Amino acid sequence: MNSRITQIAFLAGVAYFCCMAAAHFFGLKVPVLFIYYDTPFYAYQDKIISFAVFAYIALFYSASQHRSVALAAILVLAVTVAGLSFINVSGDLASVLQEGQSTMPYWLQTGAIAAYMLVLIAMYIKDGRKP
Repeated sequence: MNSRITQIAFLAGVAYFCCMAAAHFFGLKVPVLFIYYDTPFYAYQDKIISFAVFAYIALFYSASQHRSVALAAILVLAVTVAGLSFINVSGDLASVLQEGQSTMPYWLQTGAIAAYMLVLIAMYIKDGRKP
């Protein structure tokens, strides 16, 4: 079973993903909720993203309630960090940025998600050591 603090950590992810889904649905290009906030976008794609984020919401809620789901949620987050990292160094992203525009804001947000993932990993391991 997850400790109370681990449950809260996963529920924090639920809250974050709910806010992210709303930001994408309503086209609110707010940094942190909208990682590539200053790049061109199509509204219909953001609506699709907002619906897809509900899979994260459901997964992280389930992970908060059931330890058996927690590792899957952490794995999904690891794939997300890897995917965002790939995008951050891609020519596709570079092609839509202004001359000299830094990718640092995207890396900071990717790093924040990676840090959250590391916290979840540490909590998962700690909870697994409890008698």
